[in-house]
Amino acid sequence: MMETPGRIASTPDDTADFTVENVEKALHQLYYDPNIENKNLAQKWLMQAQVSPQAWQFCWNLLSPDKVPEIQYFGASALHTKISRYWSDIPTDQYESLKTQLFSQIACFSAGSKMVLTRLCVALASLALNTMPEAWPGAVAEMVRVFQEEGGGVDGRARCLALLELLTVLPEEFQTSRLPQYRKGQVRGALGREWGSVGPLLQQLLRTDSPGAVKARVLRCLSSWVLLDVPLNESEDLVHDCFSALPDPELFDTAVEAIVNAISQPDSQRYVNTLLKLVPQVLALQEQLREAVQNGDMETCHGICRIAVTLGENHSRTLLEQVDHWQSFLALVNMIMFCTGIPGHYPVNETTSSLTLTFWYTLQDEIMSFESDKQAVYLQVYRPVYFQLVDVLLHKAQFPTDQEYASWSSDEKEQFRIYRVDISDTLMYVYEMLGAELLSNLYDKLGRLLTNAEPPTSWQHTEALLYGFQSIAETIDVNYSDVIPGLIGLIPRININNVQLADTVMFTIGALAEWLADHPVMLSSVLPLVLQALGNPDLSVSSVSTLKKICRECKYDLPPYATNIVAVSQEVLIKQIHKTSQCMWLMQALGFLLSALPVEEILRNLHSLITPYIQQLEKLADETPNPSNKLAIIHILGLLSNLFTTLDISKQDDESADGSAPPVKTAPPPPPPGPNPVVVVLQQVFALIQTVLSKWLNDSQVVEAVCAIFEKSVKTLLHDFAPMVSQLSEMLGQMYSTIPQAPALDLTRQMVHIFASETDHFPPIKALFELVTSVTLSIFQQGPRDHPDIVDSFMQLQAQALKRKPDLFLSESLDVKAVFHCGVLSLKFPEAPTVKSTCLFFTELLPHCSDVPPLARVVQEDGKMLMQAVLEGIGGGASRSLMDQFAEVLFSLNKHCFSLLAMWLKEALQPPGFPSSRVTTQQKDNFSHQILRERVNKRRVKDIVKEFTLLCRGLHGTEYAAEY
Repeated sequence: MMETPGRIASTPDDTADFTVENVEKALHQLYYDPNIENKNLAQKWLMQAQVSPQAWQFCWNLLSPDKVPEIQYFGASALHTKISRYWSDIPTDQYESLKTQLFSQIACFSAGSKMVLTRLCVALASLALNTMPEAWPGAVAEMVRVFQEEGGGVDGRARCLALLELLTVLPEEFQTSRLPQYRKGQVRGALGREWGSVGPLLQQLLRTDSPGAVKARVLRCLSSWVLLDVPLNESEDLVHDCFSALPDPELFDTAVEAIVNAISQPDSQRYVNTLLKLVPQVLALQEQLREAVQNGDMETCHGICRIAVTLGENHSRTLLEQVDHWQSFLALVNMIMFCTGIPGHYPVNETTSSLTLTFWYTLQDEIMSFESDKQAVYLQVYRPVYFQLVDVLLHKAQFPTDQEYASWSSDEKEQFRIYRVDISDTLMYVYEMLGAELLSNLYDKLGRLLTNAEPPTSWQHTEALLYGFQSIAETIDVNYSDVIPGLIGLIPRININNVQLADTVMFTIGALAEWLADHPVMLSSVLPLVLQALGNPDLSVSSVSTLKKICRECKYDLPPYATNIVAVSQEVLIKQIHKTSQCMWLMQALGFLLSALPVEEILRNLHSLITPYIQQLEKLADETPNPSNKLAIIHILGLLSNLFTTLDISKQDDESADGSAPPVKTAPPPPPPGPNPVVVVLQQVFALIQTVLSKWLNDSQVVEAVCAIFEKSVKTLLHDFAPMVSQLSEMLGQMYSTIPQAPALDLTRQMVHIFASETDHFPPIKALFELVTSVTLSIFQQGPRDHPDIVDSFMQLQAQALKRKPDLFLSESLDVKAVFHCGVLSLKFPEAPTVKSTCLFFTELLPHCSDVPPLARVVQEDGKMLMQAVLEGIGGGASRSLMDQFAEVLFSLNKHCFSLLAMWLKEALQPPGFPSSRVTTQQKDNFSHQILRERVNKRRVKDIVKEFTLLCRGLHGTEYAAEY
């Protein structure tokens, strides 16, 4: 090879350099130069060479027999690129010679490099697609004829393989080609007509004594062609031949692929007779399937199952409707049932059963979609099948022995978990067909297991039955079911000696939380189990989430158990048994629980629950800040905010936490007047939180955790938070003035939302709003680009203020003009969330032009700047995903400042090249007229903006998805 050329990479734009020699040098550089930068430069240069006009000269030279395959491959690829992407550059009178050259090159390479041969075939396929049907009618027939003729000194087998390669890539190239839509339809039709030349050839090769390699290529070719919607009755004989090929291990995979592709074509359901002939062929594979199972041959099991499932899934309705053949379809369903219950544990000893789950959904959907009298007939046949399916699925969901499970990799365990979730979803779906009888069926089995009516069995069996219950109870209202009381009665009898079983027991109790709320007398049976499980770190997720569900759903029935629940929870929190997220859930559970107690009991429990943490926080607040005490502080603040998220006594007198009225029998008396318990606690710890803040004010995570406590409390307590408004406003103001951070703005927004309209609280809220606005304006003066999160939160705050209390903008102390200018600047930020919030600010601001004089003035004076910024964004300055938001601002301008907008648009669009050099004066005028016309239909404005932005970006009318 030649030495690496320095100048190849350095002069990529000099088209004179696209010579054979330089291409070869660049390829050498790409393949053999150890320097990655040189490789990249060579790659870039070669891509330019490939699309250059000179490619037509060098590509044929690169295919010369004395070149190495890598060089020949580049020549063939360049040919394909030129033909597929630059077809319009090729003069019509050169089509014939190009075709002849390609045929001759394919003949030369039929016994040469496979990768070069494939690229040449793809190039000829592309040429055929561009010339069919007008310039090259009967293209496929000609391909077959050319390769069947003797000559060229190439043996018949090599020519045959080359022809098959060409015929295989032709439909594939069609699927990926960039032909315009109208041409696609024409070419698809032309290819369909060419099947007459392809089918008989494939059949002849499959039925004669062809070598295995030829037959495998034939099957691949068939796979490729049936994807063009070849009518199933026209490929029927070939599909039959594919079934004959299945016993041959070398042909098995390609035969399966061809059969699956043929019968899954959408059009194939029209050919009922052909489908009916396929059923016995599929059933005949059962012997091969059973042998594969016995021999542990997973690939063969998988392939045969794919065939059976594809036929059943795609054609269940058609086959169900053939009532004279109901037995053969039932036999197919039973074959698929065998595949569902295939022996072994997924995914370790088998991978087939998961393929069948969608079939069971499809079959059920079809049966349930028939009118009722027909449906009744089908249900008579298929309900027993679905009861059998439940048994099979629960058997498949069973865990292996402890010893075997311990040997599984973490990836296998995760796949098994997902598989069980899929089974759970299937059971839930099957319940729609089988109804309450399914629950009775599971309950009877569980009862027999647990009452020693049967010999003792493994925990796996019990766990799977419970898992079935839980799957259904989790998403379906089982409150009316008469077996649930019995199930709750059985649960304490389970010998829980295993983590997986204990987990499922917990999740089952959690799934029945709503039922327990209606039957509180049963709580005493299961609550001790849940509290006991709380102490086991292995049951962390299941026990905590179950307790949370019970505390949420049954809180009005829990006061007798409250002391015990709080004591156990405190103990596990102090022992640090659970990870952070479970500790947070546990606090939420306690919040629900305490909400239903009398206020003095809430305070007493809060005192015992929170005191250890407050003491810890006091100690941490005295220490010098370091990473480990930071984590401890954030943890404690998180526990408090999660507790306050759900501790809501206001729901006691009007509704329960889930929005339904509490049962009258247990609803406590309305809360006495006086401060809310959360407010009492917050007031007690306020000074301590301020101390923590003063030390950690420059740490955004601690600031966020502090803000979260108050934000959660404000959201939950709403107006009950009133006693804290003044204190919190003052603290927020100090915080933000010292080190401005986005969470403080978000909390301010929350306060504005709830309290700005209340006369008593307006003064502190107004003072806080003015302070954070002026601090943020000074950030804008220094350069806000480093703080997109602050700008985002600031814009949201301003929008909220305009929505809740536009009077805030009447204040002398508020620089409305500066806020407006900041908004215009923020529209140009690259961060999409910031731009969205800014557009929201302007759409809230513009309607107030009529009732807030300072806003009217600023829009009159500076509205044109806003409109220019919007046009810049539409012209290409902003992401296309933001166009709806920009359209909303334009729509709002049109609605509230019509005459000004007409004038501004005229002035702004006058300069050439604005908002884009790609749009003409005529297109700008059209856009302007269209916008001004739409004052009612916002959807239409969005469409106009989308159309205009495509013009501005030079994308209008392009196949954007294909090109980019």
